[in-house]
Amino acid sequence: MRALRGTGMARQLPSTVGGYYADPMTTPSPALSIALDETSDPPLRPLPPSVAQLLAELAAPPRLVAHLRAVHEVAAQLVEWAGGHCPELAVDREAVLFGAATHDIGKVLHPEELSGPGARHEEAGRELLLARGVPAALARFAGGHATWDAPGAGVEDLLVSLADKVWKNKRVPGLEDLVVAELARAGGRPVWEEFLALDTFLTGVGEDADRRLAWQAAHPVGARARGIRVNP
Repeated sequence: MRALRGTGMARQLPSTVGGYYADPMTTPSPALSIALDETSDPPLRPLPPSVAQLLAELAAPPRLVAHLRAVHEVAAQLVEWAGGHCPELAVDREAVLFGAATHDIGKVLHPEELSGPGARHEEAGRELLLARGVPAALARFAGGHATWDAPGAGVEDLLVSLADKVWKNKRVPGLEDLVVAELARAGGRPVWEEFLALDTFLTGVGEDADRRLAWQAAHPVGARARGIRVNP
């Protein structure tokens, strides 16, 4: 049986990845506070320090930082549940968490997509991360989180995409079916059994959606979190 795995590359993230961010902040930044401070309503894990630093230096809008933290929390719950429910499923936990924490980072360059539809942030986010030395294997989540059915999408891509939906209690049957198929293939259990297990878990995650949505909405869309602006 294979437990949750992590790549050596991803384990470098708490400090730096290829110098993709500049010097540490010398003054407190609202982005850092939103990304890292303890929360209780709802309880949210802090973003990876390297991601929080990058968001501060990009002067990311507070609403974006809050959204990334909410999705990162649900992604963490997903990988923990998968590891306990189906330890045979090989998942790069750190990649999923980094992907969830950065999936919408392109909205720094396309802030109009924070409050309206649009997909320009997807490729823009991938290119932004690549320009800062983030490996393509990690930058891919920013560009592909909305195309989970694309050829070559792995279980990590599915979990990031699923977290980006279920954090607000949005259920996407086609996406969930792909996750169920991965669970059934890895664990050898019937599809119907994995469907019920995943559905039960996601229903529980959805019960906290209103609190996550309210916490995100409490952070403004338009004002940029003060920090060091790094040109894209």
